[in-house]
Amino acid sequence: MPTTEMSETALPAAIAENDIVFLDFWAAWCSPCRTFAPVFERASEANPDIVFGKIDTETERGLAAAFQIRSIPTLMVFRSGILVFSQPGALAAPQLDELIDAVRALDMDAVRAEIARATEAAEVVR
Repeated sequence: MPTTEMSETALPAAIAENDIVFLDFWAAWCSPCRTFAPVFERASEANPDIVFGKIDTETERGLAAAFQIRSIPTLMVFRSGILVFSQPGALAAPQLDELIDAVRALDMDAVRAEIARATEAAEVVR
């Protein structure tokens, strides 16, 4: 599946309706973004069960602000609607493949339990 341009209106549904969503925050003037783009595109084509979305930070300034993007490219990954990865910088193809495998292998029940424990601990501190 080719990458999809994401907008502020399309992104919430993409995250809610798909198990795994990879997001590439980029800009046309960004050299590392242009280097990472074909790597991201190839991964998209090789993994049709995953949504690969591109967010142009120049066009979608609201999304860039909402996700606190300070450096591009930034890669974010959602699994079952939960942000499980966020990192600035371009990845090489082997690194991106490893990340895809790791995200697929996540035990989401364990992730949700960890989030619940962290939320409880934060409430106790208040």
